[in-house]
Amino acid sequence: MILAIAGRELRGLMLSPLAWAILAVVQGVTAWLFLVQIDLFMQMQPRLGALRETPGVTDLIVAPLLGKAALVLLLTLPILSMRILSEEFRGGTFSLLLSAPVSMTQITLGKYLGLLGFLGILLLLVASMPLSLLAGSGLDMGKLAAALLGTALVAAGLAAIGLFLSSLTSRPAVAAIATYGVFLFLWMAHNTGSAGEQGSGLFNWLSLAYHYQFLLKGLVRSSDLVYFALLVGLPLILTIQRLDNRRLGR
Repeated sequence: MILAIAGRELRGLMLSPLAWAILAVVQGVTAWLFLVQIDLFMQMQPRLGALRETPGVTDLIVAPLLGKAALVLLLTLPILSMRILSEEFRGGTFSLLLSAPVSMTQITLGKYLGLLGFLGILLLLVASMPLSLLAGSGLDMGKLAAALLGTALVAAGLAAIGLFLSSLTSRPAVAAIATYGVFLFLWMAHNTGSAGEQGSGLFNWLSLAYHYQFLLKGLVRSSDLVYFALLVGLPLILTIQRLDNRRLGR
């Protein structure tokens, strides 16, 4: 049943002109950023030979590209996630799901997997650009795998947060604005931690960008994986609880 709900959600996204517009815009912006990074690399190449430890193509092109691609996802994902549950509440179609023999856990996971399916297509298109460099240069496959893993984890965490915030209101625009606010806080939290070492450490731990930067460097730390597991798991648990309360009329 979870897969059926996920398939229904993914089909709904793929039939939406908005989703295709987002695919086109993200691909166009990312392609432009990719060409900019290649141009910068070509300009820096004559000076790289004088360095003792010369950074490679993966460090100078792939990592910055994926870092900027994650920021593009942060700006576009609320537009996708706002409609997942809010629109169902507003249109009254959520009552049909309640009448079906499914649990709130199945509904939550199905809708989440449907959104992840669309994001997976988006990430495959983005990943095809750095992978195209294999035709003419050498890539550090370990660093590339870690950076792609980090980008996928960022997308998974943001999708879970967007789904939860969509479950709080029947107004998609309100859900989108709230999602933008939470995303921006998580992305920039490490820049606000200046009030002492303890406060700085807390904001660093809360910061999505802080954990993501290690994966972009090819470092897969257990603390970062735990952070992303919490970033996905907690919003999904809260979404299930919220839908249970809505079913009981609370």
